[in-house]
Amino acid sequence: MSLTVVAGTAKAASMIEITQEFTFDAAHRLDAGAPENRRIHGHSFYAEVTLRGEPDSATGMLREFGSIKEMLGAIAEELDHRMLNDIPDLGAPTLENITRWIFRRARSAIPEVVRVRVRRPSYGETCSYEE
Repeated sequence: MSLTVVAGTAKAASMIEITQEFTFDAAHRLDAGAPENRRIHGHSFYAEVTLRGEPDSATGMLREFGSIKEMLGAIAEELDHRMLNDIPDLGAPTLENITRWIFRRARSAIPEVVRVRVRRPSYGETCSYEE
């Protein structure tokens, strides 16, 4: 975050944040935690990807939502109705690793990505990752 000095005090520069959500359903198994985690089971996931920056002065947009949706659709396609244990570079398919994996994929396509939040509402669980 950049700071602006106004009359001797530091003030955070204004920034716009936009968020696009996508969902996917996937199965996994874990080698840790509760015994039921060791069996193959599935979840519905809701992922929110947040971008931050200054809108383009000509368009008034930070990023066109259609282009964000297209990029996130490609990520969702890699995860939806898949066995997460088989996803390259994911590691153990924990909520933490899934969130970080989505962040890295999204950030490599859109540099303005600053945060990813993944939820499993049926369990009341959420994980966020940001850099």
